[in-house]
Amino acid sequence: MLRGLIAFFDLPMSDFARGPADQQPLLAKGYRIAPFICYEVVYPEFAAGLSANSELLLTVSNDTWFGTSIGPLQHLQMAQMRALEAGRWMIRATNNGVTALIDPFGQITESIPQFQKATLYGEVVPMQELTPYLKWRAWPLVILCGLLFGWALLASRIAKTV
Repeated sequence: MLRGLIAFFDLPMSDFARGPADQQPLLAKGYRIAPFICYEVVYPEFAAGLSANSELLLTVSNDTWFGTSIGPLQHLQMAQMRALEAGRWMIRATNNGVTALIDPFGQITESIPQFQKATLYGEVVPMQELTPYLKWRAWPLVILCGLLFGWALLASRIAKTV
């Protein structure tokens, strides 16, 4: 119903379209960088696909809408988890959240606190090896849960017959 109103207002963003799903990482000085925009860093399976084909991770985010809530810190923690899962350095840039460099172990090595205007300087190291998570994703956990469910089902049937 609202589609006609968008055309009426001639909004410039009304013609945005999704790009191809198999896009390559960004290239900078010969290094492959997996880019994540805002909330994309929250989804482990999505992030793993890009991370496996890169040497560095980059996320840019507008955390303004979180205000003074705990949201920007939670968003930072999710970025730390993606760095840990991928075994890659993460460069995180925000407009008023926490801008940081995160090492492959999920630890913040350099940061700018919330609501401070500054330039972050630091070093990152491109990484190439795949972590177990990047190799197998969630499949070991899915298989384990399936085996536990099967065992519980079998145990309950045996208990009913006894």
